[in-house]
Amino acid sequence: MLTAPGGLPPAALAAALERSWGMTVASIAYRPVGWGSHHWKAVDTSGSRWFVTADELANKRLTDTEPLTAAYARLRASLAVARALRDAGHAFVVAPVPARDSEPLARVNGGFGVAVYPFVDGQSFQWGEFSSPEHRFGVLGLLVAVHTAGVRQPALTDDFAIPHRDELEAMCAGTPVLECGPYAQLLARLLTRHAAPIQRLLARYDACVLDAHAQPARAVLTHGEPHPGNTMLTAGGWQLIDWDTVLIAPPERDLWLLDPGDGTILDAYADATGVTPLPDLVELYRLRWLLTDVAADVSRFRRPHDGSIEDDKSWEILSSLIERLT
Repeated sequence: MLTAPGGLPPAALAAALERSWGMTVASIAYRPVGWGSHHWKAVDTSGSRWFVTADELANKRLTDTEPLTAAYARLRASLAVARALRDAGHAFVVAPVPARDSEPLARVNGGFGVAVYPFVDGQSFQWGEFSSPEHRFGVLGLLVAVHTAGVRQPALTDDFAIPHRDELEAMCAGTPVLECGPYAQLLARLLTRHAAPIQRLLARYDACVLDAHAQPARAVLTHGEPHPGNTMLTAGGWQLIDWDTVLIAPPERDLWLLDPGDGTILDAYADATGVTPLPDLVELYRLRWLLTDVAADVSRFRRPHDGSIEDDKSWEILSSLIERLT
């Protein structure tokens, strides 16, 4: 995220690091990197560097009425699997440092899930295209290792839900939006213009989900978001970061992000694992990614908002995404 969360001031975060990890913070600086979680670089009094993340649990809910405890439980399960993978010898997994109570994260100020990671030196990348074929195939190798790992617990199973789908469908059906911020009425007009094609995409997604449900034995442990921005190149090789979306799911949940459309990645995966990726499930996860982004921002602008930097960026993404989708 571009700005630090108002509900988690630096002093409160430093106190949480002391309480849960025994870390005495010498300095802590917000890092406006990524999108979705908040990040800080922390240095303790011994000079050790750490990467600290905080997720706003309200933004992790599947619906606006879901309890924050449910969002926290999903986040905890994902990070616990990352820790288990690392402990099982998968050195490419950048896993959270266990807290004093052996948990992979701590709940702070009620509304945040905070995790601590070792600070990794290396080359980072942005969301978008992979930097080279070597980058793409390097990440494929990591995913093959994840998919074939014996570690699965305590990962949850993908239920194919699109968070905030209920709000997206309500807007497409013409439900009025309250005057809750500068983008509320713009949202209503945007969804009115594009309701029919969005509804068709949702119907196509549901048809693909039926195909996935018919083949439960294909499910494996998946990272969920192995795009370039969640990779690093270090002296020790490629690394995967941001494990907060881990689920047991069809392998296509990871593969669609690597697939350049020429079949090379999907064929290489089949050669490495003996499992042939299915086009309908590649499409399923491509659609889900797009529809999830749309539904999340629809929910954002149906709630009170003040036109922050994040609001402006989210509106830019939402409006361009809907135009492209439809």
